[in-house]
Amino acid sequence: MIYMIVLAAVVLVLTTVTFIKARDVHNETDFLLAGRKLPWTVLVFTLLSSWIGAGSLFAGGENAYRNGFAALWQPLGGWLGLIVIWSIAGRARHFAQFTIPDLLETRYNAVARVMGTIAIIISYTVITSYQFKGGGDILHLIFPELDRTTGMYIIAAFVITFTAAAGMASIAYLDLVIGLLVTTIVIVSLPLLLNAAGGWEQVHRALPASHFQPLGDLTISQALGLTLPTMLLLIGNQGMYQKFFSARSERDAKLAVGGWIIGTVVLETLLITISVIGSSMFHPETPREIIPVTARLGLPSLIGAILLGGIFAKVLSTANNYLFSPASNLIHDVFDRFVVKERNERRSLLMSRITVVALGLFALAQAAHFESILKAALYAYTVYGAAVTPAVMAVFFSRRVNTAGAITSIVSGTLVTVLWNLAGITALDAVYPALAMSVCCLFAVSWMTAPPPEEKWRPFFE
Repeated sequence: MIYMIVLAAVVLVLTTVTFIKARDVHNETDFLLAGRKLPWTVLVFTLLSSWIGAGSLFAGGENAYRNGFAALWQPLGGWLGLIVIWSIAGRARHFAQFTIPDLLETRYNAVARVMGTIAIIISYTVITSYQFKGGGDILHLIFPELDRTTGMYIIAAFVITFTAAAGMASIAYLDLVIGLLVTTIVIVSLPLLLNAAGGWEQVHRALPASHFQPLGDLTISQALGLTLPTMLLLIGNQGMYQKFFSARSERDAKLAVGGWIIGTVVLETLLITISVIGSSMFHPETPREIIPVTARLGLPSLIGAILLGGIFAKVLSTANNYLFSPASNLIHDVFDRFVVKERNERRSLLMSRITVVALGLFALAQAAHFESILKAALYAYTVYGAAVTPAVMAVFFSRRVNTAGAITSIVSGTLVTVLWNLAGITALDAVYPALAMSVCCLFAVSWMTAPPPEEKWRPFFE
């Protein structure tokens, strides 16, 4: 009963916040960027909550169940990426656009905008799809009579409704509530769980020695295959840039990254630790459920219920973010840019909400094709990281990269990743050939063709 009460409370809070913020949405800027009014204190938690979702809670948990603390190679990519992000957060806010394709068109051309939009839609709808799947798992654990597939449909309905209602304002303030809740309850849960497991000595006895080694049973190639996609996704992550564009100032954007760095390192390390401890106690039917199963069975009822409710809320939050981003692309980067001749705020807002619903249904259809959330996460990270991130980084760090190089980079990174996975090649992670091809095309084609005019790169270096 306590689990049902906590879950109901979480849903009530999320619904209330969404309803309140929906009343403040009057135009496209309000919907896409919360009116560019978000303070850094809100940005910290919306960045943290959007980054740590099913990818950390389910893919990371599955990884830790199989490999122990070697699973930290996956979040390590995000931590390395944050070092890069720290240097460009203020400049991104100074540019003050709406989406990543805005950057691509301003620095390159309209074709780069469209190619970037396609890559974002492919990767972000996959990420949204496994949030739906993870949420269905949680509902099944709380209500065993509810099968995972039905739970997935229920989660999808919630996410699509919340996202379509209030856009960025709803997402940011939902993330503030969720981030505070999850961070607090994870810190409280760890010592209680370790005590229930019988201490570190018992955890060591129950698990293979490799679970406590830096690489575990992974090769260095496999470990970097976890790190690189995560790092590439983070440093080119559109949702992150969109939040920078939503900041009320450049200073707020910069301060938010500082808090994000601290929160991400602490929270992801604690989640991997909880997964390892839980692995010494429980053996769930599906390894991806190790964290929610540990919350359900390994903690006192109230604490476990709050942790499970927080995980549920995290999944909703991340799904909101990754559904919202490609919807922003389609409406702002395609519909407003190429379809309509005269701008109309009411029409754009309506189309934004219709697009959210359509992409949500598309993500739901994809959820049936991925059994392993870890594999789905790495695929989505690689599509985005290899296709979009190199061209985005060149916006801020290269005066010489030109339009031809950027377009071939985006196209080649996308195609190699998709074809590599369709071919079912497992001997080498897709990130290696996809990233190598993307970066080679970016620089080789740029250097073989004329340099870009100064007005293309100058605004990003001021």
